Amino acid sequence: MNKNISIIIPIYNEESSINQLYDEIVDSLKDITEIYEIIFVDDGSTDKSISNINNLVSKDNNVILVQLNRNYGKSDALQEGFNIVKYDYVITMDGDLQDDPKEIKNLINVLDEGWDCVSGWKKHRKDPLSKTIPSYFFNRFISIFSGLRIHDFNCGIKAYKKNVIKSLNIYGGLHRYIPLLLFNNGFKVTEFVVNHRPREYGVTKYGKSRFLHGIFDFLTINFLKKYFNRPMYFFGTFGIILSALGLGINIYLTTLWFQGTYIGNRPLFFLGILLILVGIQSLSIGLIGELIVNSARNKENKIKKINSEK
Repeated sequence: MNKNISIIIPIYNEESSINQLYDEIVDSLKDITEIYEIIFVDDGSTDKSISNINNLVSKDNNVILVQLNRNYGKSDALQEGFNIVKYDYVITMDGDLQDDPKEIKNLINVLDEGWDCVSGWKKHRKDPLSKTIPSYFFNRFISIFSGLRIHDFNCGIKAYKKNVIKSLNIYGGLHRYIPLLLFNNGFKVTEFVVNHRPREYGVTKYGKSRFLHGIFDFLTINFLKKYFNRPMYFFGTFGIILSALGLGINIYLTTLWFQGTYIGNRPLFFLGILLILVGIQSLSIGLIGELIVNSARNKENKIKKINSEK
């Protein structure tokens, strides 16, 4: 088994874990490959994490440090790693030692079965109930409503093929949904049970708000999936409904006006006008969105045509 592997590790105040994690990764790669890179992406650490990584860089040319100027979050850190990977197999894992580097070989074996992404499944999770119970319901919710039947969307250790991660552009909290984003883009996604270890050093970087943020991110993904290439379907639907309501109100008031009722100072009259105006604006936004989407498609087709001619 001789693979070329890129390993991306987002780091935020994990000074006590870095050296041990590096040693374990190097040891786990001995039976897999001699061609690898370990990319530590420091996400604005305020402890000695950067110093520890620089020490590794000085003694191992396979270690790379990407240093962000402040704490942006895990998604941005991963994306920076995705942008610079150079090898065919890409592994992501957390820097807190809870992900076991010995699982790298297993995940790559599953990739070689024909999958594009293998997400780890912390089936026997070594975390307190305050984390495991909410995570269980969160994962069940996402699995049911997304159509992707996996148990652990947010497991830190995952394996990808390089061409797959190059299609991603994650930010905010979208790292939780990388398997879903790839699934929506037509890639083959599966999961594999991995060993999960208790946290030895430091504290978790995620608070209770992450579950609420996770739901918002899921709604964003669903919206983009359904309407990104069809903006008129979304804005047009609201536009027609609002315009129809406004028109119905004004027809009703017009009937009263013909019967001699004064309607100029009635709030319902202004509501009808407002609904029509907002409806027209919504339809206009939908049309503008369609123009932007079609313009992007035409540009893409032109590039493909030029490439094919070359």
